[in-house]
Amino acid sequence: MSNKPLAPARVASEHTELKARNVSFGWEDTPLHWLPGDPFATHTINVLHLLLPAGERWFVHVFKQVLPHIRDERLRADVIGFIGQEAVHAAAHDDVLPHLRRQGLDPTPYTAQVDWVFERLLSDRTLPPGRARHWWLMERVAMIAAIEHYTAFLGDWILNADELDRRGADPVMLDLLRWHGAEEVEHRSVAFDLFLHVDGGYRRRVRTWATAFASLVWLWQRGVRFFMDNDPELVGAKASLGQFFRAGQQGVLPSTGAMLKSIPTYLSRTYHPSQEGSTAQAAAYLASSPGANGGARP
Repeated sequence: MSNKPLAPARVASEHTELKARNVSFGWEDTPLHWLPGDPFATHTINVLHLLLPAGERWFVHVFKQVLPHIRDERLRADVIGFIGQEAVHAAAHDDVLPHLRRQGLDPTPYTAQVDWVFERLLSDRTLPPGRARHWWLMERVAMIAAIEHYTAFLGDWILNADELDRRGADPVMLDLLRWHGAEEVEHRSVAFDLFLHVDGGYRRRVRTWATAFASLVWLWQRGVRFFMDNDPELVGAKASLGQFFRAGQQGVLPSTGAMLKSIPTYLSRTYHPSQEGSTAQAAAYLASSPGANGGARP
């Protein structure tokens, strides 16, 4: 496998100035099954609330460490904007957890596992200064770039998931997800551009994609099973791949085909995140989002 520098085809018009937004969401009227009649799809998406806070705090921690390695001022500004947005994302999803507890579903057993992954397994290792410490920092930057490929994929999907509206999804939950998704689309190029700037090796990109993808699948399926097993309103409910496939066909979750297609897309040598999603669509939603503009219930 060649490790030649990548030649991504950037779409310059998709670049935008990034800023953290002061968001507010009220959960008093949001039911546990916020997608009516579909606890499986509800809980598959609910995993975000358990997985993202620790993951996005980890993003912030790693990117703060890499700031001294950035030699491009526009990229530095993008990374600082990215850090601000990710910190707000973590806090917004954290705020959902007390709501879940009030509804009889304590997420602590699962979030403890997620915290272990990000705070221990992927933490700063006790490595001597020099090559080993730098290698581990570059590995984590590349891993974040791979994860951000999927958060941008999900962000683009949720902005266009009209079936959730048709099925009466709770408007506050949908607003949280679409605000977050819009910002993921808005900053979708930052982590990849940072990886290209500080390293860019193709072998590293493939290796860290495989690690990130396998980890996300493992954590997500455990999260869905946790929700289904501990939902106080369900008795004997189980999660299955068949349910996921059917939900994707129905449009209430991303389709299996689209997710599989995203793999060769990311691994293409000419791939750049700006090629996918629409910054204009993201900006339009952010301008109209109740949660990002005063917090009134939609």
